[in-house]
This record gives sequence, C-alpha cells and structure tokens, in this order.
Amino acid sequence: MSQARITEVATVAVPVADQDRALEFYIGTLGFIKHRDVELGPGRRWVEVAPTNVGTTIALVPAGEGAPAGPESGIRLITEDADADHAHLLAGGADVDPAVLRWPGVPAMFSFRDPDGNRLVLIERG
Repeated sequence: MSQARITEVATVAVPVADQDRALEFYIGTLGFIKHRDVELGPGRRWVEVAPTNVGTTIALVPAGEGAPAGPESGIRLITEDADADHAHLLAGGADVDPAVLRWPGVPAMFSFRDPDGNRLVLIERG
C-alpha cells in the first residue's frame, strides 16, 4: 500500500459568528494579512487570513450546527517575544490570559481568545 503524498497543511478553519468582526480582529489586532475574501454566492463567502510570509492560513468560516464558535481552536502560533505580544494584545483590549506562562523546559506561552471565544495559544520560539 502506498502512502499519501501530503506535503503541508494549507488551511485550518475557525468558526466565527461574524466574519467581518473576526476579520477586523485578526487583521487589526493580530496584524495578520488577508489572503482571500471570496464571494461564494448570496450571503456566503470564504475568508482566509495569516501572519505575513506564512503558508498555512486560517479560514474564518461561519459558525453553524456542525461547527459552533469557541472555545478551543487547537491553533498554536509562534512569536519571537511572548512578553511583548502579551503586552500588545492586553493594551489593545484583547481577551488575553493574565500572565505569560513559564514552565521549566517549555517555551513561554499564553492563550488569548478572538471575539467569538475561539482560544488560540501564542508560543515563543524556543
């Protein structure tokens, strides 16, 4: 039996109640860029965002019966400076953990939530 030829993860989906509100958070607060915003038909669109120069995108998909918004997205993001990003998000009014977590042998990290309560984790590059 031969193996699949999968080479990368292209997109992960995060269910959101309001794509415009989510887009504002991911672009305005996190500094992501918009990769796609495509009309799929009346009242339906496909929106993808990502940090600059990253291949994997986050699709902001409408929450529905099969995919309610929040709480755990499973998404882990990388930063060069967890303390600086924690302070930036906190100052910007984002829903951020009160402190950066530090455990022996583990990179500094903290969680934050988007406007729909989807939890993401920001981890300092180790």
